[in-house]
Parts: sequence; C-alpha cells; structure tokens
Amino acid sequence: MAQPPLLTLSDITLGFGGVPLLDGAELSVAPGDRIGLVGRNGSGKSTLLKIMAGLVQPDAGTRFVPPGKSVAYMEQDPDFTPFATLGDFVRAGLPEAEHYRADIAMEGVRLDGSLACDRASGGERRRAALARLLAQDADLMLLDEPTNHLDIGMIQWLEAELRQTRAAFVLISHDRAFLRALTRSMLWVDRGVVRRLEQGFDAFEDWRDKIFDEEDQARHKLDRLLKAEGRWAVEGISARRKRNQGRVRRLQEMRADRAAQIRRTGAAALEFASGPKSGKLVVEAEGVTKHFGDRAIVQDFDLRIHRGDRVALIGPNGAGKTTLLNLLTGQMDPDAGRVRLGTGLDMAVFDQNRAALDPDATLWDSLTLDPTLGVSGNSDQVMVRGTPRHVVGYLKDFLFTEAQARGPVRALSGGERARLLLARILARQSNFLILDEPTNDLDVETLDLLQEQIDDYDGTVLLVSHDRDFLDRVAATSILMTGDGRATVYAGGYSDMLAQGGRLPEPVNAARPKPAAPPREKPKAERAKLSYNQERRLSELPGQIERLEAEIAKLSEFLADPDLYTTAPQKFAKATQALAERQAALEAAELEWLELEELREQAG
Repeated sequence: MAQPPLLTLSDITLGFGGVPLLDGAELSVAPGDRIGLVGRNGSGKSTLLKIMAGLVQPDAGTRFVPPGKSVAYMEQDPDFTPFATLGDFVRAGLPEAEHYRADIAMEGVRLDGSLACDRASGGERRRAALARLLAQDADLMLLDEPTNHLDIGMIQWLEAELRQTRAAFVLISHDRAFLRALTRSMLWVDRGVVRRLEQGFDAFEDWRDKIFDEEDQARHKLDRLLKAEGRWAVEGISARRKRNQGRVRRLQEMRADRAAQIRRTGAAALEFASGPKSGKLVVEAEGVTKHFGDRAIVQDFDLRIHRGDRVALIGPNGAGKTTLLNLLTGQMDPDAGRVRLGTGLDMAVFDQNRAALDPDATLWDSLTLDPTLGVSGNSDQVMVRGTPRHVVGYLKDFLFTEAQARGPVRALSGGERARLLLARILARQSNFLILDEPTNDLDVETLDLLQEQIDDYDGTVLLVSHDRDFLDRVAATSILMTGDGRATVYAGGYSDMLAQGGRLPEPVNAARPKPAAPPREKPKAERAKLSYNQERRLSELPGQIERLEAEIAKLSEFLADPDLYTTAPQKFAKATQALAERQAALEAAELEWLELEELREQAG
C-alpha cells in the first residue's frame, strides 16, 4: 500500500512586483523520494524550497505536512552570528539529551565543533550546515546547494550518506555528477511553473529540450494563425466582418494571449574575447617550494604552461590550490625556486570569494566605476572589449533587469553575483583567464555556456574547481594537490586523473575525533547470555514493529486529508493523538530491539 506524502503543496502562487515567481504550483514528496530541483538562477528554486520548509508564506495556496512528520532545511547561507562555535550552531534546536546526534554528525562531516564561527572558512560553515541538517534526523530533508564550498572528497562522502539514508530529500544543485548519482525524479521551475519528471537527472535535459521544442512549435503555429487572422481582419469586407464579430473577438483574445506569454529566459551572453596573443610560453615553474610555518604547501614543483593550455588544480579544501594559483600567476613569491611569466600576458581573474564586488555598491556602479571598464565623462557607459555599451543593455546580456541595475550587490543571489563578476571580467580583453571555483552557484545552463566559451577562448586557462563533470569537460591537464607538499601533474580531467592512478587524500585538517580504545574482548565463557525473557522478547519485537508501522501508515493516510481538521475536528484530534502514541511506541520498540540484538551478538 502506498504511503501518504510527507509534504504536499497545493496551488501555490507567489509574485514579486507583479511578476509571477510561482503560479499555481502543485507538488508532493513521498517517503523515499530522491528529488532534484533545478531551474535558472532567479527562477524561484530557493524560494520554493523555503515554502516547502514553511519559512516563506505564499500569496495563495496551502502547505500540508502530516502530524508527526518532520522537515529539516539546509539553506545556502545560514546565519552563524548568534553562535560562538560551530558546535553551538549544529546543536541549536536539539534537546540536550539528543546532542549526541550533533556529535555523530560532526564526526561524519569531519568538523571541529570547537572552532569559532567567525574564524570558520566557507567549507567549514557548509559542513556545519550539513551536520545540523543530519542531526535533526528528519523524515524529509531539503538541501539548497549542499555541494558549494565542499571539496570532492566531502561531496563523495555526502553522496554516500544520501544514498543510504531512509529519509526522503529534495536538493538544489548545479553539480551534474552529484545529481546523476542521487536523483530518481526531477522538479523543474520554469517561468512560474513547476514540472515533474519521474526519472533522474540523466533524462532531464532531453526532457527539457523536448518541452522547449514543443513550445516553439506551438508558438510558431500561433504566430501563423495570428498572421492569417490579421490579414482577414484587414482585407474582409465590412458586411462580412459584421457577421463575424465572434471571429474578431477571437483574434483579439489570441493577440492578448500571445502578448502575455512569458518568454523563456535566454542564456547569459557569455563571450570571452581574447586580447593580443601572449608569448608561446605562459608560465614556467622550476623547483617551486612554499611553506606556511612548518607545513609544506608545495615542494620542488616544476611545470610549464603553454599558450592555449587548460590547466586545472584539484585537491581537498586546505591543500593549497589557491596558493599555487597565486604562485603561478606571480601574485605570491615562492620560498625557493622561481616562476617565470611569459610575455604579453593580459590576465582576467574570477576569484572564489567574489572579493572584487562591493556588497554596498549597485550593479550599475560595479561596472561604471571600475577604472578598467568605465568610459570617462559618461557614467552610463561601460567599455566592453573596446566598445562603449550602455550599462543597462550590457547587464541585460547577463539576465539582469533594469530594476536590478540600481539595486545593491548584497541583494543578489549567489548565482547572480557570479554572473555579475563574469560580466566584469568578460568586458575586458584578456589572454590568460584565472578561474578560482567559477562553478559555485551557477545554474546548469550557464555552466554549459561557460564551458563552451572556455573551449572557444583563444587564450590560456588556469582554474580551480570541485565540479567533477566540469573538470572532465574543460581540463586538458590536471594538477592533484594532496596537502603534504606533493603536486602531481596528470593529462586530462578528473576521470583521466583517476584512470592514471591519482587519488584524493582525506580532507586536510579534518577534525576526526580519535576513536576510543576497543574494549578487551571477553572469552566466550565469560560472556553474558541472553535470559529466557530477553530471547522471547527479541523474537516478538519484529512482529510488534511491523504492526506499529502498519498502524502508523494507516493513521498517516487518514490524516493526509487536508479537509479533515475542518470537517471532523474530533476525529482529527483523536487520530493525531493515536499517531503520536504509536510513533513513540515504535521508537521505543526499535531501540529495545537494537539493544537486545547487540547483547545477542556479544553473547555469540
């Protein structure tokens, strides 16, 4: 028998400034669902997830979670300010008796809970958010971009954790490999509509493109019909037109429908325009060594990068990828060895921290006040690869609206900030592109376009990324950093590196608690045996657990009726109390079974 949904959204509508972000959205999440939530940046994915979590109230529609079922939410940028340490953040909201769950979760994500929040890196904060989510042991988990700021090792750990969880989950991600590994169905938010595909991400893009093709065909037919009807309206004789006022009204309605159609959001107009060619040799590193204190970041490293190369740095967070990036670009001096830069280099840099963006500045000022882009004496112009462009027109190329142009950078989502930074670096001509984790926050379509533009870029690319699919698509050379001073060069991308024997180490500076010494195993003669009553109880518990699960499913199905509370409040209250009692009994029975089973194994 099918179990009732864990969460149901009915006829959800939400609009900002008259534009429908969500228009009559309907969805449900059943036990065991593994759902990917995708859509363009700004399409409403995160807002929909917050509605599912009960944190945002829609303009219309209802959200229903059956009594006794729990929903946990992991947001992109949680607020750590009320907490002194990461451990305090992870334990927040848990009863003191359940703090052990937080400790187990922090051990799983290799997090030092004593670390002060204001000293934590982006990756450590992301792992704290994951630990907090996992510690809640909810029936449904909602994850918003969980892989951002995680290294490949932690992404693979999270994949394994989500594969084996009994909880249902809905996740937003741009990481194709992550989505392929985990999803069994997809939700697509597009122009206010939420569509569902009962297949994983592997089938999504073909399905999406088929829908776009069908829309294009329908629009083409409508345009042809409008053209024919418009000709009739102009050329028809007056008497005939008088007898066909219904046809005239139908033409007006069709024109109104056509005008009201929301056009698909186009792709951002990414274009890496190369400047004058650099010399054939771009970077030469010989015997490069760099230490921070007693720790070797890179030791006796040699590398040559030639014009047109695509070189990727791969490794766990803290391994020194950004440091090596700075060494190879001349931003930092080595302790030993030398780095020689080629002639005629014109660099464009995309930094992972978006430090080049002032959060208090407007998008307009972020472009026009950049001394490398602004046109002297004309504050509404920006130089785009040597040609003046109006700032609003250029921002529209990157899918920003005219209203956003005068808004502050701090109001932008992560994906929108990434697009704004791309707009800045793409306005310049360059022949050496430095990309430090460019894939964070970008939607799948923009990632596709970014990859295509890198392929067509007539210059040299040096990048850092944890996106395995992106690395395979872009990199021709990979440098694996292990955090102990070793940096090994491999041909190809991430999968090629693995095929050549490259292996990622355990995360650097991982805070893994030391395991307690195992207890001395007693000889069989000394082991306690289960009593007769314990043996009998152990044999009875599976049947009791099965009965309780069946009763809980039946009560949950009964309570899933959203009208029950208003039509039969007494039945609703009675069923809710019965559900809570059976859930408590089930938890106690499962705990008792685990304890007895452990005793039985020790006795054996």
